[in-house]
Amino acid sequence: MTRRSRRPIDIFNLSFLDVVSCGFGAIILLLVIIKIAEPRVIEKLAVDLTGLVQRLEQERFRLRGETSVLNRDVENVQQQLSRSREKLARLKGDRSSLRGQYDATRKEYEAQRIIAGQLATVKQQLSAEMRRLLGADFRRRDARIGGVPVDSEYIIFIIDTSGSMQQNAWPLVLKKVKEVLDIYPQVKGIQVMNDMGDYLFSQYKGRWIQDTPARRKAIVKRLAGWQPFSNSSPVEGIEAAIRRFHSSGKRISLYVFGDDFARGSIQAVIDTVDQLNRADRSGKRRVRIHAIGFPVIFAQGGLPVNTVRFAALMRKLAEDNSGSFVGLNSTRP
Repeated sequence: MTRRSRRPIDIFNLSFLDVVSCGFGAIILLLVIIKIAEPRVIEKLAVDLTGLVQRLEQERFRLRGETSVLNRDVENVQQQLSRSREKLARLKGDRSSLRGQYDATRKEYEAQRIIAGQLATVKQQLSAEMRRLLGADFRRRDARIGGVPVDSEYIIFIIDTSGSMQQNAWPLVLKKVKEVLDIYPQVKGIQVMNDMGDYLFSQYKGRWIQDTPARRKAIVKRLAGWQPFSNSSPVEGIEAAIRRFHSSGKRISLYVFGDDFARGSIQAVIDTVDQLNRADRSGKRRVRIHAIGFPVIFAQGGLPVNTVRFAALMRKLAEDNSGSFVGLNSTRP
């Protein structure tokens, strides 16, 4: 038996080379395809990334603006909170102060209540003792406020309207008129004249002005701009008031406002008024005469004779006619 000899295998034959060539061709084809498509993909990716970056930048700017707004809002809220805390601290201080005032007022009220009770007890005891000593029908002869009798039912103002009074003391005159009216809560009649006897309201010449709150306001308002002629002498006004308004059944008070007595005899005026304002059998005069002296000329220095004459005249008239004389020390209201 003969052995067949094998033919040697050639790995680099034609078939193998064909396969290898095809494989290399396929790889080269793939590389060519990839190289052709790659720029388009990269370009598309670059465009997409650029848009994304722009959107992100815009979003960042928007967020930054909102952050600035929020920071301002937070700062405003912090300022408001600080002011509220300061206000709260002040309110706490005010509350403490009010509590202190309340406690002090309450203590004062309690003290006044105790004193009032004690005074009521003393008053009862004094009233019983006074009734025992003076009798049940005893009454005071007059009522006084600050030494000025205020028991009259009718009041008449005699006001010097001269230039010195108008220029230097008129606001104080208005104030004193209000004060006199205030001490008479209710009267039956009021009248206002100047030192010459001229009436503030011509429609009420020779008759009484009814006392009402509105009339009182009207008197002060009209008096503020009233400027009739004056000779700086209260004599004519006093005489006219007594002659026209005196009555045995009425309690009347004259209030003379002035700053000087420029002419005439003091004694002659006193005698004339004494005849007009005669006393009855009990010694009571028809009207009371009060006077208020305004130191207008004193403010100019020295000791003016006319001012001294006015003070002397009115003090004597007030003394003789159951009134009071008050000399003011300033013209400031």
